[in-house]
Amino acid sequence: MKRTPATAALRGRLWPAVVAFAFMPAAAMGQNLAQNSLFSATPSTGLISPVPPTRSDIFGPSNLPVPSTPPAQTPSQAPNTTASIPMVPAGQVALALSARFGKDALPIGGGLTWRVYGAKAETNGNFKLVKEDKSPTPTLVLPVGAYIVHVGFGLATAVKPVDLRGTNVHEEFDLPAGGLRIEGKVGDVRIPGSQISFDVYKGSQFEPGDRRPIAEHVVTNDVIVVPEGTYYIVSNYGDANSVVRSDIRVQPGKLTDITVTHRAAAITLKLVGDRGGEALANTAWSVLTPGGDVIKESIGAFPRVILAQGEYRAIARNEGKVYEREFKVVTGVDGDVEVLAR
Repeated sequence: MKRTPATAALRGRLWPAVVAFAFMPAAAMGQNLAQNSLFSATPSTGLISPVPPTRSDIFGPSNLPVPSTPPAQTPSQAPNTTASIPMVPAGQVALALSARFGKDALPIGGGLTWRVYGAKAETNGNFKLVKEDKSPTPTLVLPVGAYIVHVGFGLATAVKPVDLRGTNVHEEFDLPAGGLRIEGKVGDVRIPGSQISFDVYKGSQFEPGDRRPIAEHVVTNDVIVVPEGTYYIVSNYGDANSVVRSDIRVQPGKLTDITVTHRAAAITLKLVGDRGGEALANTAWSVLTPGGDVIKESIGAFPRVILAQGEYRAIARNEGKVYEREFKVVTGVDGDVEVLAR
């Protein structure tokens, strides 16, 4: 009967901080992680290597066919986290932990990072990390007392205070998160992963405000784990002007495959004395729009630039002389643009 007031007091002291952290934006959360030892251990990464069995275990079937996936668990088949509780010495408690994609949803089968902290701050204001585990359903034996449990699944996190009394305690966390995997294409041709990258932002691209990406330079076939919700992707093909923005929706417990289609082509610039001749070295290049905006500058005999479909003007400077030529880029039609040194 005396445990209820103690637990209530614990929650009263901790809950405002817990709620603030649970709904903290990703950028602010990273700053907090660096400043406070309560969350100063290395956070779980937002990316999961695209190994099909691991991906299937975590998310189940994706929106696209995938190789030989094991059957998804039903709620009745969820693992029993208390089935293998270890021997508990006197004065200690077995804390069984598990996470699921949401209420009445499937359990999360991997990719989790659990951290347990002492509930009382030390003299320097930091909180001591007591235990860390990367199992999907760990059972941790801890001394009787008050703790804060934090679980990370990619960029999705949850945290709650736990008061350990008795013999064993089971805490289940809801992490409504999903996976996002992105690739780029030009027409039906897949863009090589080395030539394209993606930045992911929270919310819609049409919402006002200046935001920072929650994940930058995501490469093809990486799986990024994020809380459910609306996001927009900025896809950069090359380093010039082939940029596409796309709004997407991530659902809990699902792997969402996104294909971003670019209307662009790869162009190689050459300054030659005669058509089909050898390219002249030490040439400075500028690629401009018809309105005069500079799209790309480079130096070399035959620089390669990826440009969005449209009309351009190439300007070549060599040995104090300037040459230029207008050209057009057609989606999917890679080729050379020769500027005659005449």
